[in-house]
Amino acid sequence: MDLEPLLMEFNLDSFSARDWERPTNADPVRFAMVGLGWWTREQAIPAVENADYCATTVLVSSSTEKAEEVAADLEGVEETLTYEEYADGAATDAYDAVYVCTPNGLHRDHVEAAATHEKAVLCEKPLEATVEDAQASVDACREADVPLMVAYRVQTEPVARRARELIRDGAIGDVVSILGHMSDTILDSVDETSWRFDPELSGGTTLNDIGIYPLNTIRFILEEDPQAVYARTESEQSAYEGTDEHAAFQLEFPDGKLASCTVTHSATVTSSLRFVGTEGELSIEGLFFPNTRKVLRVSGPDIEGEYRPEPVDQMREEFDYFANHLRRGLDFEADGEHGMVDMRAVRALYDSAERGRRVELDL
Repeated sequence: MDLEPLLMEFNLDSFSARDWERPTNADPVRFAMVGLGWWTREQAIPAVENADYCATTVLVSSSTEKAEEVAADLEGVEETLTYEEYADGAATDAYDAVYVCTPNGLHRDHVEAAATHEKAVLCEKPLEATVEDAQASVDACREADVPLMVAYRVQTEPVARRARELIRDGAIGDVVSILGHMSDTILDSVDETSWRFDPELSGGTTLNDIGIYPLNTIRFILEEDPQAVYARTESEQSAYEGTDEHAAFQLEFPDGKLASCTVTHSATVTSSLRFVGTEGELSIEGLFFPNTRKVLRVSGPDIEGEYRPEPVDQMREEFDYFANHLRRGLDFEADGEHGMVDMRAVRALYDSAERGRRVELDL
């Protein structure tokens, strides 16, 4: 059978990597980087240096010395501030937006400060360590009429956007089940004193940290929210005492769709996502990590093939999406209310794991 006429209906190569982008002549968005941990230094700042629509002009850290040390290797930084100086409103004329990348349990203070000073916010996920503090962050931005975006970088990954388009257009029929996995070896890069093992600062070690990747990406691709969850967690190593090391969870979506996911901080670095439909299947390898090769495979009645685009810097895509939308006056897809769905779902997952039963969501 000649497949070429059928392949044209779902051409894997006809997708624009930046389907969200529209040209703008506006000045670049100037960022204050709030929190100078390794992720900001090694991922966020280099991404912005290479970005089309933004620049780093202010660094905010726990000490002036640390901020100045980082600034010494950068061009264009106008001010270095402590958290206290930032909260008090120093140098507000030197930046337009803030990127918040501190321990989860400290996000609220920094987001509320940005709202007070009427600065747009790009806040790392999860929004906070607790649902209550996350909601307070969202409320502060709404009341100040300040744009807030949650930093779900996978949502600007071209492979994830291509997968959403294919599923939306019925390439595999109606989705019936989804399988997701993410794992890494966090103790290879941090020790037991890290804030990630402190539930008050992290909100949870594994479900809250990497479980949010399959959770949010499934929501993004399906364009639906879960209605109920079930989870189980396990911990073996001493670093995870009082929190979670491995987790398995199930998400129930409308029309009977079920997602089954596993996450762990103590296994080889890998990630995958698979959608099984009534007429085919779609899978993605390497999706959740910024520097791994992404491969989308799809098989359906009108399509059969692989999509191996040139790798992109997920952080650059995320910052440019934020800045491009901000300058054009557009809403962000991953806004505060979108992030709150994940916050409530993660709390329900921990509740389910503790109580050993299915938990319905009131979103």
